Amino acid sequence: MGYAPSPAWSPVEAAIEAFLVADATARMQRYIDFLRIPSVSALPERAADCRAAAEWLAAELRRIGAARVEVSETGGHPIVVGERIEDPTLPTIVVYGHYDVQPGEPLDLWKTSPFEPTIRDGRILGRGSADDKGQIVIHLNALEALLATRGRLPVNVKYLFEGEEESSSVHLEAWMKANPERCTGDAVIISDTGFFEGNLPAITVGLRGITYLQVDLVGSYLDLHSGAFGGSIVNPANALAKMIAGLHDADGRVTVPGFYDDVIPLGPADRAAFAALPFDEAAYLAAIGPASVAVGEAGYSTVERRGGRPTLDVNGIWGGFMGEGSKTIIPAHAHAKISCRLVPGQDPVKIGALVEAALRAAVPAGLSIEVTQLGDGHPFITPLGEPYLEAATKALRDTFGGEPLFLREGGSIPIAALFQQELGLPVVLLGFTPPDDNAHAPNESMDLANFEGGIRAVVRAFDAVAAMRDPRR
Repeated sequence: MGYAPSPAWSPVEAAIEAFLVADATARMQRYIDFLRIPSVSALPERAADCRAAAEWLAAELRRIGAARVEVSETGGHPIVVGERIEDPTLPTIVVYGHYDVQPGEPLDLWKTSPFEPTIRDGRILGRGSADDKGQIVIHLNALEALLATRGRLPVNVKYLFEGEEESSSVHLEAWMKANPERCTGDAVIISDTGFFEGNLPAITVGLRGITYLQVDLVGSYLDLHSGAFGGSIVNPANALAKMIAGLHDADGRVTVPGFYDDVIPLGPADRAAFAALPFDEAAYLAAIGPASVAVGEAGYSTVERRGGRPTLDVNGIWGGFMGEGSKTIIPAHAHAKISCRLVPGQDPVKIGALVEAALRAAVPAGLSIEVTQLGDGHPFITPLGEPYLEAATKALRDTFGGEPLFLREGGSIPIAALFQQELGLPVVLLGFTPPDDNAHAPNESMDLANFEGGIRAVVRAFDAVAAMRDPRR
């Protein structure tokens, strides 16, 4: 099924709807212009494009009416900040998003070029259309609609849009500590999540943390002739395959010593909440591929494993000859990238060290190993009943109809835990992407009904925050 927004505006809100209807063509063109910028943060050759995206955002914030707009340097890709402070007595909401995107490859699997957005079948296709440029544009349009129709916002808002989320946000924490006034307030809204299967409106209340590392095994100075050396020395590719295979047991549990020591177990209420989700496992698997089957840690359902249990996965493995035809060698070295998704209780630095120790202990004689930690982030939970979560829930309910679902998702947004742990702010993950958005994959897209509904839901969320009685004030 698909959800179409049903505005049902009150008379006070009717001016917002009229403005949005009149502005529809112009805002779609702005959306397309933003998506055309190939702001891939992980590729050094795209640094100028990342800066162009940051400058585009800053220009939009200034055009709409934000103040103190700045393209702030970080030592990497810049952070864009701006704000609209209407009244110091009003609640202040910090809105976070990221303008950087994943690479477009593999290009041959796209229906169109990833950086030439196309509208078809009620969706806009293009890299970043969902993750996360589309959701930033939702917030910009909500800001513009409110200022154009009311001349002011019902709350104070600070905007923080970074350019390194897709490459581990390596400069963000230091920037936040150096610029606390630009990112503090009463609560944070992060729009980098989406709806549930069937495009059911949902709010993500839990995210897994992450630790990411690279493993490099070296056996010789150069590739060696497999006829002369095969069976006489350790093959790094063979050894790495065996080491990786040993990181799980037959029941799908991670074998790294200490990996589960700090995991907070799923209680009866947690498991009941997972079981209550309208999850269609057959459809979930069919969308992946015809031969897909559900596997993982024994004793847990697919949704529990996806959102409530820790995992360890190989994200890439390479070494030796990989060209066409044959070349009989013993590779000089072999490599892998490994990520662990973590749940409440687990510390990413500790888990990274444990995985590194397990790999080092498994290296056979004759090989050297190097392990590089590539980034991490803490797990995150928003308690049910949090007042700002209730305001967002009301906004989704009033815009899309029906009660939103509350999800614990398997992905990681390290900034959420950073706001929560370092600044002590409540965080609401108010995202609007459809579950089949193909984020990080070919043919990424945003459902335009979700996009339009998202603009209206952000307006309503701000109004709901303004109307609520904040226990912290």
